[in-house]
Order: sequence, then structure tokens, then C-alpha cells
Amino acid sequence: MTDNRIKNIVIVGGGTAGWMAAAAFAKVFAGAYSIRLIESEEIGTVGVGEATVPHLKLYNQTLEIDETEFIKQTQGTFKLGIEFVDWARVGDRYIHGFGQIGHDHGLLPFHQYWLKAHKQGKASGLDDYSLNAAASLKGKFMASARDVKEHSPLANIAYAYHFDAGLYAKFLRNYAEARGVRRTEGKVTQVIQRPEDGYVDAVVMENGERIEGDLFIDCSGFRGLLIEQTLKAGYEDWLHWLPCDRAVAMPCENVGPPTPFVRCTAREAGWTWRIPLQHRTGNGYVYASQYIGDDEAAANLAKWIDGCALGSPRVLRFTPGQRKKCWDKNVVAIGLASGFLEPLESTSIFLIQSAVARIINLFPDQGFSDVIRDRYNAQAAFEIERIRDFIILHYYATERDDTPFWNYCRTMSVPKELTDNIRLFRDSGRFYRNAEEMFAQPSWVEVMVGQRILPERWHPMVDQMPQAELEDLVGGVKRVIANCVEVMPPHQAFIDRYCKAPRP
Repeated sequence: MTDNRIKNIVIVGGGTAGWMAAAAFAKVFAGAYSIRLIESEEIGTVGVGEATVPHLKLYNQTLEIDETEFIKQTQGTFKLGIEFVDWARVGDRYIHGFGQIGHDHGLLPFHQYWLKAHKQGKASGLDDYSLNAAASLKGKFMASARDVKEHSPLANIAYAYHFDAGLYAKFLRNYAEARGVRRTEGKVTQVIQRPEDGYVDAVVMENGERIEGDLFIDCSGFRGLLIEQTLKAGYEDWLHWLPCDRAVAMPCENVGPPTPFVRCTAREAGWTWRIPLQHRTGNGYVYASQYIGDDEAAANLAKWIDGCALGSPRVLRFTPGQRKKCWDKNVVAIGLASGFLEPLESTSIFLIQSAVARIINLFPDQGFSDVIRDRYNAQAAFEIERIRDFIILHYYATERDDTPFWNYCRTMSVPKELTDNIRLFRDSGRFYRNAEEMFAQPSWVEVMVGQRILPERWHPMVDQMPQAELEDLVGGVKRVIANCVEVMPPHQAFIDRYCKAPRP
């Protein structure tokens, strides 16, 4: 019998995507394949400081990465959610917190009971009923407690991380190389394809070295050296739904203790991010070049940052969208080579993580079955399209008409699936998660309510609960959340005690 197994995996490009793939393959495959990563110190990576979602904890656990060491090595802090400022109206603010809203009662989610009480004036804003949102507003943080009752909100706290992307790639590089991944420094100058079927056979380095592989992972960023420049997989442009096509980034010195959340503030022609790390604060302005120039955007960002700037502004250009095929022939694109969604909901690293897991689950042999490849591409498209719709929601569900940018966003056409979700929620506060899409019901509820999509009614089953019991339920959840937040330590105090990083 012919040995049809993959033997050599070649990863083209480093950065977060390349080293996340290399580290995961090294751990999961445990020496079954030769893994080689090619990167050039001369080619910069896009990473300017990253915020994540809770899914990254699973990646770290799979690799058996110690959380404390990971935080210290990456100058990391913790993240309970995202604060959105001025999105539906100037002056508005709300938290999209990870984790649950209250607790489900009977067959209904808690927010259905909250809707009725809130309409009656018997309940305050939704943030008061989410541990993550309430703790964020108080600057509190802790990991899940082991010495509390099983149903306590403190028993299962959903959180993510902020960290320096460059340090994270370095951390994973050390991890991967210690497990046998071979790194090659240099630039790829030529891609050799097999004449009979167009599969990539090898890449040629600037020094003339030829590196052959069976499976190629394209982590070369926006240029898509293998997937696009070589294989011409094609790109689907989403600029008509997500009009921002530029970002300017500029870190600054810390001012005050780090917040346990990212702040995203709507601006004249886009929005700004603020990501607190232990050694600095990451800042950026994501904007639409149709409505503001690069120089003006950079000047505005310089005025808005909290502390003294650390370096000059750096402009990034991108086109939101997805590769028409993330896996073509024997090339799989990961990270920016596979598509781009702006970092409004911190999904870029999740998409890398998910792609790596998908490759592992659908790992091929040298026959490269079309069935496996088609399933991979279908799942990748479904995943990014559902995240796309969630991000579009933030722009579309606005009442702002104070600038041409917001007028466009408020009046643009949006995908039918998003329109259907909005109509259903506005009707009676209902949302149904579609299969394995990333964002679950609490996320959609928090953002829709935060963007002033307020349901006209609630589920009829809520009316079966006596009024006094309804008020007890809603009031009780608020008190429990407030009590839990009260005993949580300040975010900075938690870091100082458990995972303070050395000064760079």
C-alpha cells in the first residue's frame, strides 16, 4: 500500500497567525509531521496590541500554557467585556459583557423577565444584571472562585485577555521551537507549482534555498502570497456593509489603573479603541477614508489618547471581506490572508484559533479530498459571515445623523439574516443562535438593547409569573450581582497579586 500521509507542513509567515498555528500543530501532532515556519524580520506584522474573547482560554488550555506565565510574558491584563460609547446616540454607553445576563428561569432567558420589569419602570439598565458588565464599570476583576456555591455568579466568570501581540507571537515561537518547529528566516521570492495540477510544490527563498512541503499554511497577511498571489482564490469585498478601510494606531503611557474592558468610542468617521496593557495603553482609530483623511485621523487620535504617545502613528489599510476559498488545492489561508474584519468585537485571534482547530479536525492526507476541503470552506464562510453581521449591527442600529458617515451607516442595506434577527428581537425580544455561530444570545441581547433596539413586547409566558414574584426575581438578581461585585478586588490589585509582569 502507498503511504499517502502528509509528511511536511510549511507555514509561510509568522506573527500571531503563524505562531498560533505552529504551536498548536506542534502540541497536537506531537512530532508526527515536520513543521517549518518561514518568516522575515524585514516584513512587519500588523499586530499592534490585541484584545481577545474568552475562547482563547481553551486554546491555551489545549497547549497546557500556564496562565500566570502567559500574562507576565505578554504584559497582559484581563478583559470582562467591551464598553461602547456614543454608538446609538452621542452620550450613550453600555457594556457588552462576556457571560450570562442574570440567570434563566424556567424555559425563558432572564432578559425576557427584565423586559417586562423595565417597561414597568421596575428594573434599571441591563448592565446591572450582568456580573461582567457591573464589575467592568467598577473596575473590578477576579478569576472564577472555587469556594463559592455552584450557582454563584462568581463560580464561573467568563473573561478574556488584552496583551501585546508582538510579545504573544514571541511567546508562542519559544513554545513551538521547543517542540520541534523549525524556523527559517528570510523572504520567499518564488512559489513553485506542480505543472500537472497547480498544487504548490515548494517555495524558493531569497538565498536560493528551495523548501518543499505537502501542506502549506498561508499566514502572509493581507497580500496572501500563496492563496491569492499564486492560486488566485479571489476575495469578496464587504466595504458596502463595513465602510471603514483604514486604521491608525498609536500606543501611549498608562494613566491610572487598567480597565478590565476595551473601550470603543464612536467618532465622526469611525471609532477608536483603547486597550489597557500592563506596560502601556494601546489606542487606534478605525475610520472610513471616504470621510476623513489619514493625516486628520492621526491628528485626532493624538488628541484623544490619555497619556503621552509612545511612538509615531502607524496607518494600516485594509478591505473588509473574506477569501472566496480559504483552502484551495494544498494551501490553507489563516489570519489576514483568509479575510479581515475590523477589531470592533475582538474576533481576529478567535478566527485564527478556529481556523487552526478546523484544520486539525479536517486534516487531509496527500489525496486532498474535495469533500474535506469543501466542508472546511463552508464552515469558514459561515463563521465569518455570522461575525460580520454582528459587527454590522453596531453601525446600522444607530440614531446618529450628525455626520455623513453615520448617515450612511444608518440608512445602508444590510444582509437579510441580520434584518431578520433585528425584526424578531424588536418584536418580542427573541433571538435564536444559528448552529455554532460565535456570538451567543446574551451578546446579541446586550448589543441590541445597547443600540436602542427595544422589544415591543415580551414572551407571553412571562405574564404567567405573578407581579410580586417578577419583581423579586429581577430585584434579587440585581442584588446578587451587586454583592458579588462588591467582594471582587480591583483589577490592578488582582494583577499585582497574581501575575504582575516585569518592567520592559
